[in-house]
Amino acid sequence: MDEARARDVLAAAGVLPDPARDARLLALGENAVFAAGDLVVKVGRDAELLGRAERELAVAGWLAEADVPAVRAAEPKPLLVDGHPVTVWHRLPDPVRPAEPRDLAVLLRGVHALPSPPFGLPPRDLLGGVERWLRLAGDAIDAEDAAFLRARRDGFAAEAAALTPRLTPGPIHGDALPRNVHVGPDGPVLVDLETFSADLREHDLVVMALSRDRYGLPAEAYDSFTEAYGWDVREWEGCAVLRGARETASCAWVAQHAPSNPKALAEFRRRVASLRDGDATVRWYPF
Repeated sequence: MDEARARDVLAAAGVLPDPARDARLLALGENAVFAAGDLVVKVGRDAELLGRAERELAVAGWLAEADVPAVRAAEPKPLLVDGHPVTVWHRLPDPVRPAEPRDLAVLLRGVHALPSPPFGLPPRDLLGGVERWLRLAGDAIDAEDAAFLRARRDGFAAEAAALTPRLTPGPIHGDALPRNVHVGPDGPVLVDLETFSADLREHDLVVMALSRDRYGLPAEAYDSFTEAYGWDVREWEGCAVLRGARETASCAWVAQHAPSNPKALAEFRRRVASLRDGDATVRWYPF
């Protein structure tokens, strides 16, 4: 789906008071995200995303009822327009500062205190995309590296299924990073609710531990996260398993970009070599 197609769908949806051509494109990926006035509209790539859009709106309504600060839906149900799910949201005010790890921790603590919602949430499937990403990589990556990641995926999937959690399982954000927090004049709020899941709460905490170990998050920033949350997941014996699963997925995700992006290929090779060597100190980079 390109921008022109997304704008055609936006116009056909008729959810904006002004012409669709005047809406500002904020992002273009699995969703095209447009802003106009006090609304944000997300146009999904295809009809297969309708179920996810329905669940995201249900999550938004549930969080609103629980008084958890999060993005709020302007319409409770998605539209299906020309084969594309369309959801409408209240636009957030401009940020007053970048989100920090401690902002995320406070929000996660609120989410993790909630009981299960009155609707179903899927488990957090960290490794579900590995096969698709490796297939998209094709011959751009070494076949032995692909086989290594598949074997690593299978091993960590089995280990993760056998973990004994320290925290009570339940609702999680699923992609718990500061980039999914918006700090407006009224404080931090959660955004991007598509990955909400029902699983080990530790999933949400391992993300930041990996950010510290692989992506250069300063130790003091990580410490502020654990202090605000009230616990350091690295104290849990299962941390290495969830970390290993997430590393495997993150490495395979880069592989899909290798055919068209030399920087992605170089980063993939860096990552897979560090996993083969068992070297947890190798820094990983965006590309």
